[in-house]
Amino acid sequence: MTQATNTSVRSRQPAQDNDEIDIGFLLGSLWDHKIFILVLAVIFAVIGLIYATLSTPIYKADALVQVEQKSGTIPGADMAQVLGNQEPSTSTEVEILRSRMILGQVVNQTDLDVKVIPNTWPVIGEWLLRRGTRRPGFAEGSATVWAGETLNIRELVASHDSKTLQLTLRSEGQGNYTMLDAQGNELGKGRVNQKLTIENPWLELTVNELTAPAGATYTVIKRSHLAAIRGLQGRLEIQPRGKDTGILQLNISGPDGNELVQSLNATTNVFLTQNIARQAAEADKSLEFLEEQAPKVRDQLNEAENRLNEYRLQSDSIDLSFETQNALNSLVSIEASLNELQLQETELARRFTPNHPVYRSLLEKKEQLLREKARLEERTGNLPETQQQILRLSRDVKVTQEIYVQLLNRMQELRLARAGTVGNVRILDDAVVQGQVAPKRNLIVAVAGMSGLLLAMIIVLLRAAFNRGIVSPEQLEDLDLPVYATVPLSEEENRRSAKGKKAGKRKGKSKGGLLAVRNPADLSIEAIRGLRTSLHFAMMEGSNNRLVIAGPSPGIGKSFISANLAAICAQAGQKVVVVDGDMRKGHVHEAFKQDSHNGLSEVLSGKLEFAQAVKTSEVEGLSWVSRGSAPPNPSELLMQARFTEFLDYLSEHFDLVIIDTPPILAVTDAAIIGKQCGTTLMVVRFGQNTPKEIQIAENRLATGGVTLKGTILNAMEKKAATSYGYYGYYNYSYKSE
Repeated sequence: MTQATNTSVRSRQPAQDNDEIDIGFLLGSLWDHKIFILVLAVIFAVIGLIYATLSTPIYKADALVQVEQKSGTIPGADMAQVLGNQEPSTSTEVEILRSRMILGQVVNQTDLDVKVIPNTWPVIGEWLLRRGTRRPGFAEGSATVWAGETLNIRELVASHDSKTLQLTLRSEGQGNYTMLDAQGNELGKGRVNQKLTIENPWLELTVNELTAPAGATYTVIKRSHLAAIRGLQGRLEIQPRGKDTGILQLNISGPDGNELVQSLNATTNVFLTQNIARQAAEADKSLEFLEEQAPKVRDQLNEAENRLNEYRLQSDSIDLSFETQNALNSLVSIEASLNELQLQETELARRFTPNHPVYRSLLEKKEQLLREKARLEERTGNLPETQQQILRLSRDVKVTQEIYVQLLNRMQELRLARAGTVGNVRILDDAVVQGQVAPKRNLIVAVAGMSGLLLAMIIVLLRAAFNRGIVSPEQLEDLDLPVYATVPLSEEENRRSAKGKKAGKRKGKSKGGLLAVRNPADLSIEAIRGLRTSLHFAMMEGSNNRLVIAGPSPGIGKSFISANLAAICAQAGQKVVVVDGDMRKGHVHEAFKQDSHNGLSEVLSGKLEFAQAVKTSEVEGLSWVSRGSAPPNPSELLMQARFTEFLDYLSEHFDLVIIDTPPILAVTDAAIIGKQCGTTLMVVRFGQNTPKEIQIAENRLATGGVTLKGTILNAMEKKAATSYGYYGYYNYSYKSE
């Protein structure tokens, strides 16, 4: 590509606005890094799979209970139907189920305040234990616990109430064990099925099973009663099934399926027991009250009967008239009704005020009965005095007798109700483990894979957004720098370079070779041939036949361009010498499969003559000068007159002198060398060097008095991020058949 061509391209295609978001470039960057994105997603998915496999499985158990509508055990004693009240919702029963009264008894019955944790290997120990892995031979005597090694604690009583007590139980073999505190201090020794009492901290421990061999340890945690209740409350879920069905579903989750079933069954049984006890308590209180009142009513009945008999003896009156008998029956009936209303009023007074509609209705009915009673009493007032007195005494006997019989009947009913109390709670389904609910392996793997995919895409997009290296000749031309060649990345050279680095690490020496000799048809060599043509016209304006190959940073391919350009020029019939001007880390000698001894540093230090430093190569007309031994002061050597004399010698004996220089952003050697050369070109690495680096490097050269003639865009790659607009026409190949 010539300078004229670059200029025309620049004129046809305006510079891109760097502030715009290039969607095509970003999408192309994702496609270019698809392997990285896929690998990272797979790695995250594998990590998620490992996590889901090693995580402790969490199971879920459920049970069903029914809360029936409350029915009265004594006729007339259940005021709910009389008063028209609705039954309380199941939310009341839910709160009762979650109360400390219920769950505290569950903790006591199932020993949820005691937790035994086997000591296992980190990360994979619990997984091995769940898989049933037996103790291997190399783990004999270790503190870890394996499958088949169990510890069951029958009883653990401690003196603490609010703090968690953590202990360590170490098996001594043959059913013996040692208790240790959290710091490892010995507290006491015990044996299976024998109670161990420890004074400080005070506790009593009974172990009923210990099959672990000597050395195996367990962590024993004794939680406070309140902490155990709160832990159970946190795991227990209670949900109504349907609307107004009175059916509650109890769910509990945890890592131990047996413990879940025991805890949930204990919860439902305790709830049922307390409900029955609560129902029986109502009957007990009513029966206690009636048993206190029955003797008093019986005494009142005896007194009334005695008064009636005495009066009859005194008045010689035995029978009542028909009218008086009817009045007596009516009065007794009214009195019985008033007594019944009195009982109902007593119940109402506990719940409502006299202004409540139900309460007022009862009072109105009571007033009506009182008026009826007064009317009857007024009607009987016209009877003879003897009949009136017998009527009153007979009424007292009848009413008291009615009350006493009613009390006896109710007492018998309460005794029957207490004996047959079943409560209004029924267990429909006992606890059953429904299966594993966590971790959800498929979901975790999917989320982990998507997280890895998203993270990889973010990394790629951030790198593409913030590390925008040069990817097209147009970007260099926007910096007013002509592009003399765009050299594609040679896959062959890239592979050989990677192998050479590995070989150099192993043997201290890496082998390279000239690509122009190995594979003259390589695309990168064809591009360098185009550079040779462009240089023919560029160096005509130069003051001498010296060409400096510079670069802003290391690892961009300066030595590759220098050596292969020299070989191509020599193949064209020129007498060419390439000089390794990087006396610190130059590696031009690797291209000629030689070492770096007896080179430029020895010439400049006066240890070697000019002609002795120039070495011939396998390519006719091509010579080279190695860097030599690394000196302590490369820049000072280049500023000496001997370097100028050496360059004059090379210019006199060769048609073209190509000098490979160290990075200009690192050291000033390139500016010192370029000052004495007619033409300077800068190698720019595709996607690596940024426009800012190019500008700073150009300024460094300009400060040293070196005019940059143009650039070479090296290692061009055909990527999706750039091929749609930049690189599509730079990667053609034209080979002979």
